Amino acid sequence: MTAITAGIAVVFLLLFATSRRQDARRFRNGVFLVMAGGFGLVALSGVLVAAFPALGLLVGLALVLVPVLVLALAVFAIANGITMLRSEGRSLGNLLSLLVGIALVGVPFIVVLVVEAGRRSTVPALQDVAVGLGLVVVFVTGYAALTFVAFTLWSLVYARPRVRALPGALIVLGSGLIRGEVPPLLRSRLDRALAIYRSTPEGARRPVLVPSGGQGADEPRPEGEAMAEYLIAQGADPDDVLPETASRSTRENLVLSGRVLADAGRTGPTLVVTNNYHVLRAALLARDIGSDADVVGSPTAAYYVPSAFLREWVAVMVEHKLLNVLLIAPFVVLLASLLVYARL
Repeated sequence: MTAITAGIAVVFLLLFATSRRQDARRFRNGVFLVMAGGFGLVALSGVLVAAFPALGLLVGLALVLVPVLVLALAVFAIANGITMLRSEGRSLGNLLSLLVGIALVGVPFIVVLVVEAGRRSTVPALQDVAVGLGLVVVFVTGYAALTFVAFTLWSLVYARPRVRALPGALIVLGSGLIRGEVPPLLRSRLDRALAIYRSTPEGARRPVLVPSGGQGADEPRPEGEAMAEYLIAQGADPDDVLPETASRSTRENLVLSGRVLADAGRTGPTLVVTNNYHVLRAALLARDIGSDADVVGSPTAAYYVPSAFLREWVAVMVEHKLLNVLLIAPFVVLLASLLVYARL
């Protein structure tokens, strides 16, 4: 069994290496890496327990601690959700960590209640439905957990500092203004872009800066305009700043900024700058529109990170909802078939 598990781990590791080499901007890189790590850990545990039987107690203890860790994670998520509400105001995005914390506590109880209600029913069909619903909830919850861990892990790996070619352009993705001015969250993106801009070797052509963002319904002016003003105030050459002021989404940021660069005749590698939690989704969108742009991240306030990663993960899952349905559907169909077969 250990050999089979190790073999599966190696297969996922090879898939990861191949996919990573082809394009680092892929969600599946994170999935392959998590699966390789998970199966590898199980295989390693099997080898160690076989060699040192006393370690079996530690493995069992680790399994017992899983519910405790889940509860601790739920408490952290709820506490973070409360902090978000107090600091950022009420919105669905700011509620995400609170909702996840409640779900971590509530879902197991709901599954137990549904299955127990079915068990007490005298109608066989209702018993099957209850068991089926419970298993579907468990599977979907596990699927969500796997994809979120994969998304977060690969976001962190992809965003790590690494050697890049000198960019010909820096696209800075916009975010909301506060009373028409650049807030701290957006300022961190602009400062990151300025640091790269200023690091241009003497004699080399400086990259052009494209602050990208349109005007929201509650904003007195376009984000790109305010961002350009900040960049110039911080020492950027006005001739190097080409604002894009019509976009309303990350996808439009990338598409319209590309047009600005094309109109200006600027070529060369493009580097997109955003916050660290937004790096992978921006990279996925860049790949989706056919751009070869790389993405780097800027620091984000610690309390903001959990909800921000959750929001980005939800956005990616929604953008690929058909794929997610196709991946979940076979399990549901198989489960229904097994339940029907068991009653024949």
